Amino acid sequence: MNWKSFILGAAVGIIGGYAAHEVLNNKLKVSPEKVLEQVKKQFKQNGPISGSWIHMEAEPYEKHQIHYKVYKGGISKNNNGSNEQFEFIADAQTGTLLDVRPLSDALIS
Repeated sequence: MNWKSFILGAAVGIIGGYAAHEVLNNKLKVSPEKVLEQVKKQFKQNGPISGSWIHMEAEPYEKHQIHYKVYKGGISKNNNGSNEQFEFIADAQTGTLLDVRPLSDALIS
């Protein structure tokens, strides 16, 4: 057996495996833009949205002793002349909303 061929084959296999791992990892995450689009769609069912934002980096989050990578963001709505703001937390893997919290007026000022 030729050692050069063996080493070349092993190197190609390792590089190919690493590349496949990276591609699969990136495909399993939902983009932050897509998450924001889904959240806005849910909020629009109850009236128009006046603003929205999302943090582009996934960060660790724990809820009920379960660990997630999440995107955090916010939605602003105009409800009968008053501005309502909400913070949301969505799973980076699936885009599923994990938590929605209204922001109080004291935090906004």
